Amino acid sequence: MTLQTPEHDEAHGGGLGSRLNWLRAAVLGANDGVVSTAGLVVGVAGATDSRSALLTAGLAGLLAGSMSMAAGEYVSVSTQRDSEKAALALEKRELATEPQAELAELTELLEGKGLRPELAREVAAELTEHDALRAHAEVELGIDPDDLTNPWHAAGASFLAFTVGALLPLLAIVLPGAGQRLWITVVAVLAALTLCGWSSARLGSAPVTPAVLRNVAGGALAMAVTYVAGTLLGATGA
Repeated sequence: MTLQTPEHDEAHGGGLGSRLNWLRAAVLGANDGVVSTAGLVVGVAGATDSRSALLTAGLAGLLAGSMSMAAGEYVSVSTQRDSEKAALALEKRELATEPQAELAELTELLEGKGLRPELAREVAAELTEHDALRAHAEVELGIDPDDLTNPWHAAGASFLAFTVGALLPLLAIVLPGAGQRLWITVVAVLAALTLCGWSSARLGSAPVTPAVLRNVAGGALAMAVTYVAGTLLGATGA
């Protein structure tokens, strides 16, 4: 009898969590682009039927939002990267000046993960001999020295995700005729928010229905509020 090796399709590797985080950030960025731009153009549509006004407002919102998202992500991730590099530099100095203390610290950390003291000491010694800085970075700091966060990647991903999301309500409001554009935009936006809610729930292994309902309800409320505000402003001639 030949033994069959069971199939195991689960993904492994240090980059899996990072890839999932990027995907989740992209979905949330696109969702933000959909909601913010939809709220803007629907609000303007409540005040005027001018296609040029809608296009101007939508493009301004798209560019402002995407640049704001990119700049914010760049600053945030740059700060995180600086912190990671500073922590690695400190760890490197400590390994050079206090190797035995660092070995004892690594041993304690491994014991805290459930290893027996003797085994923890042996594993710590082997990890230190192989690559001391990497061992402390991963076990103590939770950092992969070869995979530090990249602020340019984060900024580009946020810019692209927001832009893609914002394009849907912008096109939906300016392409149809005046009599159809509002309801077409609302339907398109709610469909996109349903997809974004489903995607974010699946990526986070969370229940799908509550995520979709929250997403759709939030987008619908944003459009309703801005439309009412635009209609009131249009009626007063402001």
